[in-house]
Amino acid sequence: MATIFRDWSYRYQWLYDAISRLAALSVGGEARFRQLAVQGLTIESATKVLDLCCGSGQATQILVKYSQNVTGLDASPRSLKRARENVPQAEYVEAFAEKMPFADNQFDVVHTSVALHEMRSGQLQQIIKEVYRVLKPGGVFTLVDFHNPTNPLFVPGLSLFLLLFETETAWQLLKTDLPGLLTETGFRECDRTLTAGGSLQLIKARK
Repeated sequence: MATIFRDWSYRYQWLYDAISRLAALSVGGEARFRQLAVQGLTIESATKVLDLCCGSGQATQILVKYSQNVTGLDASPRSLKRARENVPQAEYVEAFAEKMPFADNQFDVVHTSVALHEMRSGQLQQIIKEVYRVLKPGGVFTLVDFHNPTNPLFVPGLSLFLLLFETETAWQLLKTDLPGLLTETGFRECDRTLTAGGSLQLIKARK
């Protein structure tokens, strides 16, 4: 169960930003962290990109540098208000990730960054199905999220972070086989790379 720090981090933008910068030090800083999921992808001006669970637009700010067709989706009106202020170049939609108001085969790329750990098991499975539905054939789902560290030195840091700022769903994700779920849904070419001592997983899967 998370502490009051979790509530504060969502209530105060400056605190959220400070936590993000601190957590990103393990991969070389926030700028590098936000670009992890798009490295190696071909994203051009006309590429239709969905930033799923976009929050306040931290990753959206990176995506709009590549494409002029970026849509951010989030269920929080407060987060979307901040996103619109921070990254006005993108379009925004208020909706739940497990029931997206988009047509089938609409996006070339769906991106999400440290958001899936917020979801219960049933939600997670439904979100993956929705991502598959809205992606065009050949489209790519790219994500970065927590992973059970392979380097024991990273276990205390990740454990403390989850205790302070996350809920039981984050702990559950550490036990979840995300590539397996993606493959079961129909994704192919599902590649996973571990970084930050194995405490973060970067996954790219193609429809």
